[in-house]
Amino acid sequence: MATAATPTTTFPPTRTPLNRNRPFSQLSRLRCSAGAKSLILTASTASNPTDSSPVFRSLTAFAPATVANLGPGFDFLGCAVGGGLGDTVTVSVDPAVVPGTLSIAEICGSSCASKLGRDPLWNCAGIAGIAAMRMLGVRSVGLSLSLHKGLPLGSGLGSSAASAAAAALAVSELFGGCLTPDELVLAGLESEKKVSGYHADNVGPSILGGFVLIRSYEPFEIIQLEFPHDRDLFFVLVSPDFEAPTKKMREALPANIPLKDHIWNSSQAAALVAAVVQGNVRVLGSAMAADAIVEPRRAPLIPGMVGVKKAAMEAGAFGCTISGSGPTAVAVIDEEEKGNQIASRMVEAFTKEGNLQSIATVAKLDRVGARVIRTEAA
Repeated sequence: MATAATPTTTFPPTRTPLNRNRPFSQLSRLRCSAGAKSLILTASTASNPTDSSPVFRSLTAFAPATVANLGPGFDFLGCAVGGGLGDTVTVSVDPAVVPGTLSIAEICGSSCASKLGRDPLWNCAGIAGIAAMRMLGVRSVGLSLSLHKGLPLGSGLGSSAASAAAAALAVSELFGGCLTPDELVLAGLESEKKVSGYHADNVGPSILGGFVLIRSYEPFEIIQLEFPHDRDLFFVLVSPDFEAPTKKMREALPANIPLKDHIWNSSQAAALVAAVVQGNVRVLGSAMAADAIVEPRRAPLIPGMVGVKKAAMEAGAFGCTISGSGPTAVAVIDEEEKGNQIASRMVEAFTKEGNLQSIATVAKLDRVGARVIRTEAA
């Protein structure tokens, strides 16, 4: 028997999430007084401990790719990047799913999609979606989730975080957008903790957009850094055909750090934060490229990375480093045309120095973060 078409609403890709009913200040602080790790584990600590009712039948959210660390900001600095890079999650009320639970119906998209399991307890989107359901106290309906991967695994562009961010927002908005931005980050962190470590420098900017600084995890405190709207900033992202698992790249880090390296990296990270709020792309780039602790250990593990950084700088980039744990190389510049020239040189260097094929994207800063892109009325 045919049924009437369900009204569908589509939002432009720059729409902010429905739950953002107030603007953030230049250094807005999103705080959680309880221990972050325990906040999302029980319904009693949720924003809405009573059973929530869905506002929509189905909802689709998109979350952007991210660049974490930004050189000296290991595990505490990150930003969201545009260019359409990211993951998309659709959540739907599904009578076939046990009430209060979530099932993954489909995973598609990039070539890595076939590598991902559909067990929601071990899938990034599933873990974050379940965490959001617990926060909301959802018990009367079951949800099915479909994940479209726009990002490859192990790319250094926050692939797991984008899936988690999109899922957390989608679940929250399906029930009326009751979760606050910090709660969404905590839901995403539950996923990150299970698959790549308890750090929010990817999931934070993927949800909030722009630049973020993680000041503390116990208690959890994240600070948004406002890059001036009248300044241009372009990221040159060059991703080689090479997987750099986060676990392996973390194993390369030193157990002890010399005091002089700690002082150097601290000063560079401080300069980077100042450059962000001042809109000084040159200083931002030079500070980003000055990591003395992490990049020197990881770069040799990515074929051609040292030569790629050299090529980017010689082509006029203000700075270049490894995006997240790699293997993507990221450079910054203030002109898109110049960014395209730098990208070509970096691609050539990956081929010549690392014998790797690569793809390049020149993207602006994503100031929005995770957002709803489509809904179906209940």
